[in-house]
Amino acid sequence: MKRTTAKDLDQGLLDLYDDYAHGRLTRRDYVKRLTAFAVGGLTVETLEQTLAPNYALAEQVSPDDPRIKTETIEYASPQGGGTIKGLLARPATGESFPAVVVIHENRGLNPYVADVARRLAVDGFLALAPDALSPLGGYPGNDDDGRAMQAKRDRTEMLEDFIAAAKLLDTHELSTGKVGAVGFCFGGGIVNQLAVRIPDILDAGVPFYGRQPEATDVSKIKTPLLIQNAGLDRRILAGAPAFEKALAENGVPFEAHVYEDVNHGFHNDTTPRYDEPAAKLAWTRTIAWFKKYLA
Repeated sequence: MKRTTAKDLDQGLLDLYDDYAHGRLTRRDYVKRLTAFAVGGLTVETLEQTLAPNYALAEQVSPDDPRIKTETIEYASPQGGGTIKGLLARPATGESFPAVVVIHENRGLNPYVADVARRLAVDGFLALAPDALSPLGGYPGNDDDGRAMQAKRDRTEMLEDFIAAAKLLDTHELSTGKVGAVGFCFGGGIVNQLAVRIPDILDAGVPFYGRQPEATDVSKIKTPLLIQNAGLDRRILAGAPAFEKALAENGVPFEAHVYEDVNHGFHNDTTPRYDEPAAKLAWTRTIAWFKKYLA
């Protein structure tokens, strides 16, 4: 079955999905606006199914891949959600590894993000992908419900959950004590916040299309950042120049890449926004960044 790509769809349709996925549209308004694109035999239902994540596409590394070991763990987040569950993945052989926190989007630990953690394990890292929906019962099995659940959580407490995860990896028996973080959308913004809050713990960060921190906080950052943005993502790109200028003025090591003609979410291989060449290049750069700063 041929994968539907962004090039197969009207950009206005992709922008509409982006608004819905980020909570700027209710489901009712989203469906109502989809009717404008339901032409030529297409139905609203078909459009919804086309735009929605297909997690059968996301599994690049199987949970039972012999190259890695995985387990579900719980850790304490006393300033956050209390007890947080997460997927811990590591290479099948070896005694200690550089560590990476994998931070999900605005819908909990879905199969795509779990697969990202396993990909990191294949590349030699101890990866922890926390589920910020743990206090509410965990990722519910679909993104729409997950998005609604995550909206109920306090954002400050969720940040504390990921800070606790980084601190756990910093002292974990399987960790070398070098800790990085990678995150997507909401998670990219959290990576930037970790760089502000725990610069002495976070040794490298890779925010994918993440919200930039407040300008007054940039001076607190010491963590080398690899900033990955999409050329069609006007919302995130609007704040990029000022952030990068502030990082340079404060002497923070960073690289910023904008992948032209791709959408926000281009790394997520479960929706039509996925762009394979950009995603592969961005991931190659991500692994190289972590190997450079977590070695």
